[in-house]
Amino acid sequence: MHRLSQSPTDPAFVQNPYAFYDRARARGPIVWWEDYGMPAALSHAAVNAILRDRRFGREEPAELRQPIPDHLAPFYAVEAHSMLELEPPRHTRLRGLVLRAFTSRRIAALGPDIAALAGELAAALPRDAPFDLLTGFAQPIPVRIIARLLGVPEDMAPDLLRWSNAMVGMYQAKRTPQMEAAAVQAAQDFAAFLRAYVEERRAKPADDLITHLIAAEAEGERLSTDELITTCILLLNAGHEATVHSIGNGVYALLRHGCGADVLAPDRIAATVEEILRWDPPLHLFARWAYEEIEVMGHTFRRGDRVACLLGAANRDPRMYDAPHRFNPARPAQGNLAFGGGLHFCVGAPLARLELQIALPALFAALPGLRLVGPATYSDAYHFHGLERLMVAG
Repeated sequence: MHRLSQSPTDPAFVQNPYAFYDRARARGPIVWWEDYGMPAALSHAAVNAILRDRRFGREEPAELRQPIPDHLAPFYAVEAHSMLELEPPRHTRLRGLVLRAFTSRRIAALGPDIAALAGELAAALPRDAPFDLLTGFAQPIPVRIIARLLGVPEDMAPDLLRWSNAMVGMYQAKRTPQMEAAAVQAAQDFAAFLRAYVEERRAKPADDLITHLIAAEAEGERLSTDELITTCILLLNAGHEATVHSIGNGVYALLRHGCGADVLAPDRIAATVEEILRWDPPLHLFARWAYEEIEVMGHTFRRGDRVACLLGAANRDPRMYDAPHRFNPARPAQGNLAFGGGLHFCVGAPLARLELQIALPALFAALPGLRLVGPATYSDAYHFHGLERLMVAG
C-alpha cells in the first residue's frame, strides 16, 4: 500500500483537496494516509463497497474502546445515543423509530414553508452593496426549517446555530482544547434546553417532530428521553451543517461557471442539485471500523482496523464520472456518495435535497444579476468542506 502525507489543515489542501485526492487515487483505490494513521479509500468503487459492507461499521469494537477523558464526558454522554455512531441492533431500532416520525410526507409538507422562507430571505438581501450569502441566506434556511420541523421556537435559531457550530468542532481536523470545551458546554446547554422542551411537549402535544418522536417512544419500541434528545441534536447538527455548506458551495459553483437560470428550471433543478452535491460535497471523510478480516480492492483489513472513506474523492473518480472535475449540471444521473451509503445513508438527505431544489431557484429569481465579489475562501473545517463566507452582489 502506498503511503502518502498531507495535512488536512494545510491551506492549499483546505482550498482544494481534490488535487491531493487525484494524486492519491493514482497510486491505488486505497492508500495509507500518514496524517490520519489509517488507510483511506479514494475510488468510487472502494468507498461504495466499504459503506455498504455490513462487516464495516461506525461503532468501535468493544475491545478497543478507551475510557473517555473526564473533561469530554458530558459531550460523549450525548453522543452515546446517536444512531450515527451505532450499529445494529440499536441502530436499527433508533433509525426505525426516527423514520416513523420523520416521514417523506412530513418532509414534503415543508415545501411551502421552505419556499416562503427562501423568498423572504432573498427579498431582504441588499441590492446596492456586496453581502455575505452564507449569513444572509444559506445559514438561516436550514436552522429555521429544522426548528419548525422539531417544533422549537424560531427565535431560538441563534442559540441552535451556536450550539451546532460548537458541537461539530469535535469532528474537525483542527480540533483544539478550546474547541473541545466549547463543544462540551454546547452539548450540555443543548441537551438541557431539549430536556425541558420534551417535558413541555409531553404535557402539551403538537403536530411537530418532537411530539411524534415522543409518541413513538410511548409505543412498544421505545425511545428513551436521552435517545430522543440526542436524535433531535443529530437532526439539527447534521442537517444544518450539510445544507449550509451545500447551498454555499452550490451558489459558488453556479456563479464560477456562469450558469444561467435554465439550469434552475423545474425540469432541471433536481439534476443541478445532484451535480452540486457530487462536484463539491459538504462532508469529505466518513470513517469505518472493520469487524472481521475483509479484503477490499486487494487490501486486507483485520478486525479493529479503521478506514477513512473519502466521499469527496469518490465523487471525482474518473472511472465513475466522465470529466469528473467539470461542473456539468446536465450530467446524466449516475448517483453520488455525498450523503454516504448503506446502513448509515443520511436520514436527512430528502430534506436537504428539497431545501436546495427550492432555495436556489428562489435566490436567483430574486437576484438574477447575482455575481461574485472577490474570491471565496473555504473554511479550515475538514472533514467538512464549506466556505468561510461568500461575498456576492445582486
